[in-house]
Amino acid sequence: ELEADSVLTGEEEDESLLLSMSSSSNKLQTREGWWTTFVLYDGCWMDRQAAMSVSLVRAQFVPRDDDVLLATYPKCGTTWLKALAFAITNRRRHHVVGAGDHPLITQSPHDLVPFIELPFRHIHPLAAALDAISSPRLLGTHMPHHLLPPRVGCRIVYLCREPKDVVISTWHFMNKVIEGFSIDFDKAFELFVDGCSPFGPIWNHCLGYWNKHVEEPDRVLFLKYDDMMADPAGHVKKLAEFLRVPFTDDEADAGVVEEVVRLCSFEKLSCLPVNSGVAGRVGVDERPMKNSVFFRKGKVGDWKNYLTKEMAKKLDAVIEEKLKGSGLTF
Repeated sequence: ELEADSVLTGEEEDESLLLSMSSSSNKLQTREGWWTTFVLYDGCWMDRQAAMSVSLVRAQFVPRDDDVLLATYPKCGTTWLKALAFAITNRRRHHVVGAGDHPLITQSPHDLVPFIELPFRHIHPLAAALDAISSPRLLGTHMPHHLLPPRVGCRIVYLCREPKDVVISTWHFMNKVIEGFSIDFDKAFELFVDGCSPFGPIWNHCLGYWNKHVEEPDRVLFLKYDDMMADPAGHVKKLAEFLRVPFTDDEADAGVVEEVVRLCSFEKLSCLPVNSGVAGRVGVDERPMKNSVFFRKGKVGDWKNYLTKEMAKKLDAVIEEKLKGSGLTF
């Protein structure tokens, strides 16, 4: 009995903290999630641990004017974006041509560009992780725009992806990353279509950053994974311009752009020892997680190998309806 009361009290304390940081004064809505119960935190579905972490980030994160935030919905090319941004902004110090000792060879992009909300900040303190990083900081987040800390006014790069590919990648990832967990694909698909996925609904996540990009294009760069895969060199140049470190003519002539693309490619990163099985961090269940889970295929259109025509039409219809009138399409 005492043990049960203790757990209940802890849950009540968590609920109080979450409500204090939420725009709603009502008890948080809950529902069955992918691997545990999800809570609807200010319109965003996530597990309770993630909600606790997000609430602490909103209260404690101290932004700097020269920060650059790399924002993505989960499984939308986060690792690739982090690698590209790091290689581009640090290429004077860490040359990409003949880059045998480049940090990306020996460290995960997620170590070089840490998330602000992960690992969970009520377990791994925020200040200890981020305050020591020298400016300008490159930081990552899966948080939707409306949940970013209120004082954040820095530049943001947002990368989105075809939702049909996202649901496939998310399903594979969650079945790998949580020990002893497995979710049936049909169930995962229905949850995703219903908007219940980590940091979902995906359409709200994309729209938040899209609308901010339309309002402030000089502060928010909006990119699509499929377009980047089709023209990586062109997007590397665009990213460099936005990050205020454009490539010089001499660099272009020397093939530096192409070397950045090669260094950060899925083929290059996925076969590196640091990314091919090393337990480098903790996952959503606070257990060691291998860096290899961040690399599966990285292909555009892999959803065709999993979704029936009816499933594809169903998700397409939902996305089209939710994005109607915004100017954003997939």
